[in-house]
Amino acid sequence: MKNVKYEAPSNIALVKYWGKYGNQLPRNASISFTLTNCKSIFDIQLLDKSHHGIEVEINFEGKSNPKFAEKISLFFGKIAADYPIVNQYKFSIVSSNTFPHSSGIASSASSMAALAMCLEELQHGIPDLQRASSIARIGSGSASRSVIPKLGWWGSHGAQPMSSNEYAVSVWEETDEVFHNYQNAILIASSGEKSVSSSMGHELMNNHVFGDLRFQNANQSIVELYGAMREGDLEKWGEIVEYEALSLHALMMMSHPSFILMKPNSISMIEKIRDFRTSSKLPVYFTLDAGPNIHLLYPKCIEKQVSEFIKNDMEALCENGVWIQDFVGDGPQRL
Repeated sequence: MKNVKYEAPSNIALVKYWGKYGNQLPRNASISFTLTNCKSIFDIQLLDKSHHGIEVEINFEGKSNPKFAEKISLFFGKIAADYPIVNQYKFSIVSSNTFPHSSGIASSASSMAALAMCLEELQHGIPDLQRASSIARIGSGSASRSVIPKLGWWGSHGAQPMSSNEYAVSVWEETDEVFHNYQNAILIASSGEKSVSSSMGHELMNNHVFGDLRFQNANQSIVELYGAMREGDLEKWGEIVEYEALSLHALMMMSHPSFILMKPNSISMIEKIRDFRTSSKLPVYFTLDAGPNIHLLYPKCIEKQVSEFIKNDMEALCENGVWIQDFVGDGPQRL
């Protein structure tokens, strides 16, 4: 028997990945903050096999989860040539999240990143982040970025010579220090499971009327956003982040079939954030992933003012008053 345990964080995309081809390859480059508190934990025990083929059993948050086990088995089948260990043992997995599952906080990213780190150690002894990012991508595209500390760039782009569609790379070092401890308050508009999965949303981009234009715009946005991060231009950065978030949800509404993941309270939160920014003159901006919850982004130096704003104006809009304080973090950790 062998046991290994890792935690890996979710991430929040600033320029979004929405649309893919081939083996989980992105239609456009994306960039994201790696978070800290919103994470998945994977505890894997290798056991003797009882029959031929891939064997996976998983306990997710205290309950057997055959659907999740099937997803991991399919993932193992895709990587078996490079990770033969998946065919050599039965995998007994205990997993949990520190945040609501399937509500748009990239739970697949954190879970596949944690699983990739476990597999790297089990197969190679010492994990390699590039390899881990590459196999995490096969399980969930955005998981490629959750392996990378602080700020991950995924997708080949002329502006980043080291960038690749196969794995994410770190682009942290050149950014202004104002981003080095950036805060992310996640306001839970709804903790329920999404009506349309991200996988289905990606598929709907294949014949989207605005698909090609979207991919071109995103590849331009990432250049402008990263430039703003190097210059410390919070206003320009925030404008791009909000444009990207609303573009993502506009694409959903213009898909065939159309779908809407934002909730009424998501809209109310956005309006209050804009009003607060106007009245306070503070650099407070929002984004959303593929879900209803609002990610409130701001520098740590205004943490006190923003906390008061959340308490006074936003908590009542959060489901059961729940919100999660998070911030830029250092990526996966061995436990």
